[in-house]
Amino acid sequence: MVLREGMLLALVGLAVGLAGTYFVGRLMKTMLYQVNAVDPAALSAVAAVLLLCALLACYIPARRATQVDPMVALRDE
Repeated sequence: MVLREGMLLALVGLAVGLAGTYFVGRLMKTMLYQVNAVDPAALSAVAAVLLLCALLACYIPARRATQVDPMVALRDE
């Protein structure tokens, strides 16, 4: 559940970021000389790295939470 929610947020953020990148790239292409609007290789590499970081950021706390006994966690609160 934690992984699903975290990755959903990461995917939504990635989609918004890629859309913003497309529009900013088009703006830069009109302002600068010989600048590509979109570089698919760079965008896909950055997207993969960001998704991997998001996966690790969600997986490590979720894995740690599965190690805790529920009764111990409830008693501490």
